[in-house]
Amino acid sequence: MIDLGASHLSNQELLAILLGSGTKKESVMELSNRLLVHFEGIMLLKDATIEELTAIRGIGVAKAVLLLSAIEMGKRMQKMKPVERYMIRSPEDGADFVMEEMRDLKQEHFICLFLNTKNQVLHRQTIFIGSLNASIVHPREVYKEAVKRSAASIICAHNHPSGDPTPSQEDIQVTRRLKECGKMIGIELLDHLVIGDRKFISLKEKGYL
Repeated sequence: MIDLGASHLSNQELLAILLGSGTKKESVMELSNRLLVHFEGIMLLKDATIEELTAIRGIGVAKAVLLLSAIEMGKRMQKMKPVERYMIRSPEDGADFVMEEMRDLKQEHFICLFLNTKNQVLHRQTIFIGSLNASIVHPREVYKEAVKRSAASIICAHNHPSGDPTPSQEDIQVTRRLKECGKMIGIELLDHLVIGDRKFISLKEKGYL
């Protein structure tokens, strides 16, 4: 599993990992095979009870509980519905997403919104807290998380505690640096929003992107 991944393992091998050990007379692989034969594969195994499992030689209560727990986890994952993700179609959408939590902050917070190909928010993360500086807000930290999240694009935002969202020269420099780095790795910087008190400025709309 470590070398190839779980998807490359057979049902017998996956069961063997869950069982952990065999008996004095047979290996864990032989036990897992016997279990599959008994239940005619994994489809019937998903509805097995503790009593049915412990009736099989070599499977005690601990192994039966572990198997049923794994099966139940699989069932729950299968039933899970996709999370409704927030979609950003405009700078206003992006500002609305962060405005309430950012407009009253007493320090500058630099955050990133990581988006999928449909411009839906996959993840929001605070990258830095403090005065914005091109040498401190490093593209490495921004795009490392973007790659980790398999993001197609990002939107950056930071607040001005003064309430005035007018971008500074540092804001513009950081934006241009992030834009160039994004181009190189193929993850587009869609916008950089400066959040004030119930108002914002989009650096894209101002022509800095």
